[in-house]
Amino acid sequence: MTRVLHVLDHSLPMHSGYTFRTRAILKAQAAAGLEVRGITGLRHTAAGPVSETVEGLDFVRTEGGINGPPVLREWLEVGRFAKAIDRLCDDWRPDLIHAHSPAICGLAALRVARRRGIPLVYEIRAFWEDAAVGNGTGTQGSLKYRLIRALENHVVAKADAVVTICEGLRSDLITRGVNPAKLLIMPNGVDLGLFGNPVPRDPSLTAELGLGDGPVIGFIGSFYDYEGIDDLIAAMPLLIAQLPAARLLLVGGGPMETALREQAEASPAKAAIHFVGRVAHSEVERYYALVDVMAYPRKRSRLTDLVTPLKPLEAMAQRQLVAASDVGGHRELMADGVTGTLFRPDDPAACAKALADLLGAPQAWEARRAAALIHVAERHDWARNIHRYQDVYQRLLPVSV
Repeated sequence: MTRVLHVLDHSLPMHSGYTFRTRAILKAQAAAGLEVRGITGLRHTAAGPVSETVEGLDFVRTEGGINGPPVLREWLEVGRFAKAIDRLCDDWRPDLIHAHSPAICGLAALRVARRRGIPLVYEIRAFWEDAAVGNGTGTQGSLKYRLIRALENHVVAKADAVVTICEGLRSDLITRGVNPAKLLIMPNGVDLGLFGNPVPRDPSLTAELGLGDGPVIGFIGSFYDYEGIDDLIAAMPLLIAQLPAARLLLVGGGPMETALREQAEASPAKAAIHFVGRVAHSEVERYYALVDVMAYPRKRSRLTDLVTPLKPLEAMAQRQLVAASDVGGHRELMADGVTGTLFRPDDPAACAKALADLLGAPQAWEARRAAALIHVAERHDWARNIHRYQDVYQRLLPVSV
């Protein structure tokens, strides 16, 4: 049985889009007959033993902490991580190492893979320098931005194969001179066993939240600036002018939460805007069931044009209507008027009009939901897509493995 070691920034039991994609990959690979294990770096902060099993998946943690000035601190972090990977390879002896961004994971894995002669696959889920700009912790073109980009380019050049989650990332790497034959797209996916059976609407939860008879517009996710939730809030007075019973349900939290709550409080539509806060992952389906249209008003930026988000796919798998801003990451996931509705980004009026038009055409909803679910099942179901990895693995591994 082929053994694959996944080198990770963090994992379950922490909850994030990163950890949910990892869970889906490892579970689908195990179901396909591979033996898998994960090792996390120093940025995994959940308390727990050095070796633990979470949801049936085995993980090993890198122990300790690193101090020092920037750059030196990251370099020491790579060294500590590489030593932990090396020790695990002594005990477990993987046939292949599959490292996942950021570049720190790739650099640590590269040291071990080259010393031991093990094939290395490097997977890029986003360009982390752009993600830092998007969440307000970095500046485009800064020294830190350029350094992260250079380190990633180094890992990409040295890895045996490179995986990206979408065409936007793949195309950007090609412009940097990467051979297209070295690149594979493994799109964001959904475990239809988890998301393919939506729960019924809970009238008591509807009443508790004061949503009335709706329609309900929903956003479930992290409150970062690039998500454009401020544009969604700004769209609500315009939407209510056409649909007085409309309500906005915001589930989640993050750096923009305080500013968004203040914006909503000052809005003439404040009575129609409901914040829930963060909810347990096991409860998320109950909130999806309250919503008529899921809205994803991402702002236009390098990050949102290059990277496909996971949340719209989960919504489509839940048979939800989806409206999203017309940025590159969303265009890769849905066709306007067929599986979703796209509207001009950074434009509350365009958002309000798209929502009103969609809500005003209920005769088209069932066909839209059915088309979206078929799209997810055919192109974004982990049970199907996981075989793309195996094709790459088989090309890199000796025939005897």
